[in-house]
Amino acid sequence: MISIKSEREIELLRIAGKVVGDTHHYLEPFIKPGITTAELDKLAEDYIRSRGCTPSFKGLYGFPGSVCISLNEEVVHGIPGKRKIKEGDIISIDIGACWKGYHGDSAWTYPVGKISKEKQELLEHTEKALFEGLSMIHDGAHVGDIGYAVEQYALKHHLGVVKELVGHGVGSKVHEDPDVPNYGKMHTGPVLKEGMVIAVEPMLNLGTADVFMLDDDWTVVTADDKPSAHFEHTVLVTKDGYEIMTKR
Repeated sequence: MISIKSEREIELLRIAGKVVGDTHHYLEPFIKPGITTAELDKLAEDYIRSRGCTPSFKGLYGFPGSVCISLNEEVVHGIPGKRKIKEGDIISIDIGACWKGYHGDSAWTYPVGKISKEKQELLEHTEKALFEGLSMIHDGAHVGDIGYAVEQYALKHHLGVVKELVGHGVGSKVHEDPDVPNYGKMHTGPVLKEGMVIAVEPMLNLGTADVFMLDDDWTVVTADDKPSAHFEHTVLVTKDGYEIMTKR
C-alpha cells in the first residue's frame, strides 16, 4: 500500500533528507586518490551520527557498511573496505539517514580527479536523466511517466538502463511501495498523490544494460565491465510538482 504522509511525517522526512544531502556535501572534499572506501564509510557514519541520526543502511538486510560505495563498473551496493580509490575512477555513494524513525535516501556519482570524456558524459547524462524523471512528478501523474522520461533520455544518449533495480517509496522504512522503475509507459502504473514520498534513482551504464551480482551477494556490476552511474533524490509529491528532500 502506498502511504500519504502526514505533516508530522513530512517534517521528519525533511530533516532526514537534509542530513543525507549534507553528508554528501561533507564527503565531497575527501573523494581523492588514495582514500579507502572504508575510510569514506567511517567519515559518513561519524557525520550522520554527529547530526543525531543513524545510518539507515547499516545492518539493513544484513548490509555490513554504513553507506554503499560502488566503483566504476559496480552499479550499486558496493561494500566499503580496503580498496583505495584512484585517479580516473568514478565512485557512487548511496547514503541513508534515519531521524526519529524516518529515512532520507540519496545516491550520487563523483569523479575522482580527472576522468575520461566517456565517464564525464555518463555522469552528466545520468544526472540529467534523474531530473527528466523528476520533471514528470505532480499530483495525478503516474509512476510510469517517471520511468518513461528516464528511459527515453537514456536511450537518446545510448546508455544502458538497468531494469533489475528500481526506485521506491520512502518513509518509516527505507524501501516502501511503490516501485519506481527507470523505464515504463506514460499513463501507466500507480497514480501519484500529494503527500507521497518517493526515491527516483536512475542507474545507467556506458554499455550493456545487463548486470549480475558478485559472490559477496551484494555488489551488482555491469556484465561488460563498463562504467555505471547512479543518481538519486528522495522527493515529496506536491500538487503542482515535487520538493527535493535530499538537496546536496
